[in-house]
Formats: sequence, structure tokens, C-alpha cells
Amino acid sequence: MVNSQQLKELHIGPEWVDALNETFQRFDILTPLRQAAFIGQCGHECGNFKMLQEGLSYSAAGLMKTWPKRFDAEKAQACQRNPKLIANVVYSNRMGNRDEASGDGYRFRGRGCIQLTGSSSYFHAGKALGVDFWADPDLVATPQYAALTAGWFWDTHKLNQYADSQDYRTLTKRINGGFIGLDDRIKHINHALSVLT
Repeated sequence: MVNSQQLKELHIGPEWVDALNETFQRFDILTPLRQAAFIGQCGHECGNFKMLQEGLSYSAAGLMKTWPKRFDAEKAQACQRNPKLIANVVYSNRMGNRDEASGDGYRFRGRGCIQLTGSSSYFHAGKALGVDFWADPDLVATPQYAALTAGWFWDTHKLNQYADSQDYRTLTKRINGGFIGLDDRIKHINHALSVLT
């Protein structure tokens, strides 16, 4: 289990001790390799445990580059720097969300250490953890549930095996869908491993 001194060395606040230990216990993240991989991946995903909600303040150019199928120049111009509008466009009619007008995109935007996103994920994570995230999605932006939902994701995607084999490429692909930030993730994992062993 991690302690506050170890987290301090990793530049993670003491409010994460209980949240991480509960998550590690619940999801069999009990070896230094598994804990370091979890901390390293989450550290990259959520700005070293400081950003627990998805940042959605994109410029028009950023919207067209990130979601070329969802934004043309006119729509990007109308939505730029409006996180609520952007989320409702980007996440509508998928991941269990209803249409743009429903507001589900923004309501179920990415939160937590591994950005839980979409109505379906909030519902299923809540069922698994015994908490109604669907009714109160902001709970996922608290340390306890940010960590536990990340643990739930980790477990449902069977990520311990990639931590055990130190296959950080596959681990990253399972979390990110690609290899964005791979070097930074590995740097975080190695730092965590040096502190935890």
C-alpha cells in the first residue's frame, strides 16, 4: 500500500492515500509493478492527480483537428471555447448518450483519473461500485471515486496483466486508444516504481 511520504515524492497530494489504497485493494493492484503502472497511467491522464474533469475549451482550429468528422469551419467557430456546447456535440448519440439537446454530452463528460466518459460508463461503473454516478456524475471528480472508477476501468479492461509484463505500449493503447503520451506515461511509471520499490 502507498503512504503519504511516497505520494509526496511523486508530487501527489495526501488526500489520495486512502483513495488509492482502497482502489488497489479492491482491484488486486497489489504489487509495486501494478501500482506503479496505475499511478503512472493515471498521472498522465489527469495531470498528476490534479485535473479530474476533462478540459474542453478548444479553439475552432483545435476542434477541427481533434474531431474532423464532427466539426466543419462554421460549426467549430460557433462552438469554440464553449465546453458545454463542445461536449454536447462531441459526445452526442454515442456511449449511451442521447442527442445534443439532451445535454448528456456535457453531463457525462470525462471525469476521474482515467476520464470516465458517457452515460453508459457512468451507469456501469456506478452499478459495479454501488454508487449512483448517473444521478450525481460530479462524484467521479472526487479523489475517492476518481480513483475507484479508474480501478473499475483497469479491472474491466484486464490491465494488471500488462502491468505485470511491463507491456506499457499495450497498456497505453487499452487506456488511450492509441499511444498518445507514451513516453510521458513510461516516465511516470518508472518514477513511481523507483519510489515504491
